[in-house]
Amino acid sequence: MLALVAAAEFLGMTAWFSATAATPALIDEFHLDPAGASWLTMAVQAGFVAGTLVSALANLPDVLNARNVFAIGCAIAAAANALVTQATDGATVITLRVVTGAALACVYPPGMKIAAGWFLERRGLALGVIVGALTAGKAFPHLLQALLGDAGWRTPMLIASALTIAAGAVVITLVRDGPYVAATSRFDPRAVTRLFTTPGARQATLGYLGHMWELYAMWTWVAAFATASLATAGTPDPARSGSVVAFIAIISGTIGCVLAGWFGDRVGKARVAAAAMIVSAGCCALSPLVYGSAEPLLLALVSVWGFAVVADSAQFSALVTEHTERGHVGTALTVQTCVGFLLTMITIRLVPVVAASVGWRWAFLLLGPGPVSGVLALRPLLRNRTNAGRSAR
Repeated sequence: MLALVAAAEFLGMTAWFSATAATPALIDEFHLDPAGASWLTMAVQAGFVAGTLVSALANLPDVLNARNVFAIGCAIAAAANALVTQATDGATVITLRVVTGAALACVYPPGMKIAAGWFLERRGLALGVIVGALTAGKAFPHLLQALLGDAGWRTPMLIASALTIAAGAVVITLVRDGPYVAATSRFDPRAVTRLFTTPGARQATLGYLGHMWELYAMWTWVAAFATASLATAGTPDPARSGSVVAFIAIISGTIGCVLAGWFGDRVGKARVAAAAMIVSAGCCALSPLVYGSAEPLLLALVSVWGFAVVADSAQFSALVTEHTERGHVGTALTVQTCVGFLLTMITIRLVPVVAASVGWRWAFLLLGPGPVSGVLALRPLLRNRTNAGRSAR
């Protein structure tokens, strides 16, 4: 079941960065001004925040079966993503990307709930595999763009839509509900606020916010950073090479998620999350030093950074499931992702502003305070082995 859910998350999340991977082409074709270009990069995040907010307030992943919610989300996301290829103006493209993000709110958190339902003692590893799979799915459009860029931006987007449809088919036909999380529960309007009133869940969520301050801004703009760096270094065709660097940066997080999950179940999820954020903050601080360097050095940095920047994500989710009542795990995960992705919109918007002001060399330094504050937020959970989130025996 874990393999099936992971495969579905990989396929479904290919729609997330399908337009981001083709941002320069979309800006040129639809004549987007700087404000429009910014909204193009933030549209999926905005839609996802709106979708998770509605889903959480309605307890959607708990009141309805999470597998059905997942499949419906995939169908809508695939349709909206495919319709971008038929758009005639930038406003339509941005609107369709917002719809794509709202639909993916019914894919990401429900997928984690489905996986959590099959695991108790090894839940950190299980969710690490799931987040690793969706990380690979988000990286995949960059690889498609690098391989198929000569065919234009529409072909990779249509491929992503087809893969997203396949994701829904896998979950609805092959996946079953596990025994450790309730498949459905009654609506409870207080389920949303419990994430902030339960100490363990609140501390994990605060740490998650520090993590999210950095994660999606790095993922969104690493291709632009790499392209500018490689152009400075005199690399031929820096845009194509930048797409490859971005793919490697994001895909390396897949390994980070799985290894962090394995260690988190043994030494404590909070401890592993804190260690990942320390490494990530260090890579952020080093980014100006490798800017303009040879491609191998840049690849080395982004590989380590990509490994660490998302390795902690599943551990925060696992901590929330361990501090949430069984019947409303889906709602808790949805609220956590909602507030986290709302925060990402700030840094996604600010990074290019900083780059325009002081250059791409220094732009990523803006992200450093996020993981540092995340480590500080986890201090109450780091005091002993049990509270650090080691799986119950």
